Amino acid sequence: MEKKKILFVIGSINQTTQMHQISQCLPEYDCYFSQLFDNNPFINLILKLKLVESTVMADHFRLRADEYLKKHNLKNDFRMEVYDNKYDLVVMCTEMIFPKRVWKLKTIWVQEGMTDPLNTWSKIVLKLRMHPCFTFSTSLNGSLNRADVYCAGSEGYKEKFVSSGTDAEKIIATGIVNFDNHQKQRSIDLPYKNYVLVATSDIRELYGFDNRKKFIKNCVKIAKGRQLIFKTHPNENQDRAIREFRKYAPENAVIFTEGMVDGMIPNCDVLITQYSTSAYIGLGWGKEVYSYFNMDELRKLTPMQNNGTSAQRIAAVCKRYIEFKGDKKDFLKELEKPEEIFSKLAEAI
Repeated sequence: MEKKKILFVIGSINQTTQMHQISQCLPEYDCYFSQLFDNNPFINLILKLKLVESTVMADHFRLRADEYLKKHNLKNDFRMEVYDNKYDLVVMCTEMIFPKRVWKLKTIWVQEGMTDPLNTWSKIVLKLRMHPCFTFSTSLNGSLNRADVYCAGSEGYKEKFVSSGTDAEKIIATGIVNFDNHQKQRSIDLPYKNYVLVATSDIRELYGFDNRKKFIKNCVKIAKGRQLIFKTHPNENQDRAIREFRKYAPENAVIFTEGMVDGMIPNCDVLITQYSTSAYIGLGWGKEVYSYFNMDELRKLTPMQNNGTSAQRIAAVCKRYIEFKGDKKDFLKELEKPEEIFSKLAEAI
């Protein structure tokens, strides 16, 4: 009997590795992958003109994800045009790019990290019914009510997505892959002690305002003479960021443009962020954390710590849905019993 087919829509490397981990929990299905795509001719023209190079739809994100798929021998069905498959389920890392060819299929949205704040421009995009990618952020991700099922990082995020527009009965809290076991985060040994770690964000690359001079000077103030270590976001203009650190931070400040900031957190004294999911890891480690987000809200939103089982939990939801015989809306009654879905993880995966 032919296996049922699942398409995992990927994006950044973080999104790609998360989807890979979920697929590994579903060996009884035929799993394929595709980088984000859209059938909208206008959006495809914008992509061709390279007007969204600062977003996850940019070519460099696709090429990096494609390299990952090739390295791990994963089947790449880009734009659903390579294998001519009929999919039984589509698992998506964003609902902001929702091609027409998946509208009639079963769809599950998976939260992959922190979502940006809903700002004035995002509200304008929403009100004018513009394509969500024009927010140049993740502010609407999880809030557009497009997918059949939503796997949220926590009960706090579930409340946030409901307040922003997604039906409560569609959402189930599963945790976020890669952010569900902070205490087991492998640390990177650096030759520094009692340091203040600063994780910057790609605000300007996403067309937002970032007073980097003021931010750096505030970091120096918080450090109070302690060793400062800056870790840039991979999507930042690295040369510009380095120049700014050199100009406004102490001479002994250390700058990293490569590597994972998460592994630097366990050994720091203080973590300073802008808009970064790493704030959750800092909170999980009990660090002194600073963020552009309200800290009380961050504590409420912090992803579930479920000993690294989020991939299995999401896979259990996927299996439950792909095997469900009834109407899409009827399946939502299944989500009312999460303890039943997750108590059978061993059977489900």
